[in-house]
Amino acid sequence: MVQTPTRTGLEQYGIDNPANAYWNLPVPALYEAAVQRHEALIAQGGPLVVKTAPYTGRSPKDKFVVQERENQDHIWWGPVNQPISDEHFQALRHQVGQYLDGKDIFVQDLYAGADRRFRMPIRVISELPYHSLFSRNMFIRPALGGPTDSPQFTVMAAPSFQAEPERFGLRTGTFIVLNFAERLILIGGTSYAGEIKKSIFSVLNYLLPLRGVLSMHCSANRSPEGGNVALFFGLSGTGKTSLSTVQHRVLIGDDEHGWSDDGIFNFEGGSYAKTIRISAKAEPEIFHAVHRFGTVLENVLIDPETRMLDLDSQELTENTRAAYPIDFLPNVDVGGCAGHPENVIFLTADAFGVLPPIARLSHDQAAYYFLSGYTAKVAGTERGVSEPQPNFSTCFGSPFLTLPPQTYAQMLVERLKKHGSTVWLINTGWTGGPYGSGHRIDIDLTRAMVNAALGGSLAGTTYRLGSRSGLEIPEHVAGVPDAVLDQRATWPDAAAYDRQADTLARLFRENFRQFEDVVPAGVVAAGPHVD
Repeated sequence: MVQTPTRTGLEQYGIDNPANAYWNLPVPALYEAAVQRHEALIAQGGPLVVKTAPYTGRSPKDKFVVQERENQDHIWWGPVNQPISDEHFQALRHQVGQYLDGKDIFVQDLYAGADRRFRMPIRVISELPYHSLFSRNMFIRPALGGPTDSPQFTVMAAPSFQAEPERFGLRTGTFIVLNFAERLILIGGTSYAGEIKKSIFSVLNYLLPLRGVLSMHCSANRSPEGGNVALFFGLSGTGKTSLSTVQHRVLIGDDEHGWSDDGIFNFEGGSYAKTIRISAKAEPEIFHAVHRFGTVLENVLIDPETRMLDLDSQELTENTRAAYPIDFLPNVDVGGCAGHPENVIFLTADAFGVLPPIARLSHDQAAYYFLSGYTAKVAGTERGVSEPQPNFSTCFGSPFLTLPPQTYAQMLVERLKKHGSTVWLINTGWTGGPYGSGHRIDIDLTRAMVNAALGGSLAGTTYRLGSRSGLEIPEHVAGVPDAVLDQRATWPDAAAYDRQADTLARLFRENFRQFEDVVPAGVVAAGPHVD
């Protein structure tokens, strides 16, 4: 385990003085030596398994942003970015500092952003040693023994500290608070490490678009030769990580990227993959990374006698996770940068069984489905869910957006037009009926569709227009039976499909009302309609 510096408490980092720019101080040389010893042990054992109860996922309702004069006209205020006063923040900061003072703390100086022109040095100060290892796995690590840039943003994670909600203007004792003026993030009341990762992503979602870089919640890969870059957008459970992490293509990153004037770049140096029901056969690269020493597993069950992992169990949560450095995977671009994408894929797991397995989108349709960010929840993924429910998360990452969604959509379409990128909608969900009567589309067929889209073979095929969706649906895809491509024909009752399609179209239209006044009319009309 990584050692803590010999001096304890926050005074060595300047935390005791709110006016002190403590993020400009270097990490102690002793700590760097401990990091080197840690990395020398990476290949000598199995993963670290931790439980994060009672929180086994993010707590989006407890995320706040300090409202100030500089950001009040830019932030997408509302349920995603709840305002908190600077007065409450300063009081909370003081209490967190007092709580951590005198404790052994763990510090990592790291980077977010592979492109050096936009790279942001960050510091993570954590109460738990596993959070320190998690952060080192997830973000970009500095060269060992080399200089470290002064942090531009700092995260203070104190999971055992419970705040008094009334005193600090919070909802509960749990909090994730971003302060852009002081470049500081406070996290408390939860040990789920994803809060650290996603709070930095929220910061980048604010800062980078203001510098002309589109920040995106997506994975990315490329051909072995270095071109043919592809982006994969999708919510949890749609196959974003699995479909982008494949042997015949080089992974650039599996979750967060920027798109600048020169191309795309990874924000991170690691992967935070869902592990529920992964297998050595279907996801061999991820499966082996999960079992390596240095990997952090959250809420995965382990047999106390055999020490074997139970990756099929959802006893603690469906949201079991593995955090490991990206170079634990065999075929990755550790530089994290590539050219402009030729193809952009929107993934959805449609449990209503309506959307086609694959379709090509126009620019207006791309904006519509990007702003919709649709997938569906099914029974077993959340308590109380017994039948398909729509899940709309705008830009495929609503909880992490800090600017209005139309800002990101407009930037995306501008880049699609400028660089000639083709956009595909791929449904990894149900066919032959909805969840409960139909079945999940075979992942091998989905892989064949992705390969055809990226390989260029669909450029010469014929397309038909979906009657309700208006989407261009290919009539032939190599390795996929033609019958699979016609969703309506896979249902035993065509009239039942039509009713289900009308239901889903209404849900899309109802959700999109929030954007009707801020996007062009062509985008509003690009969604599915009721016959």
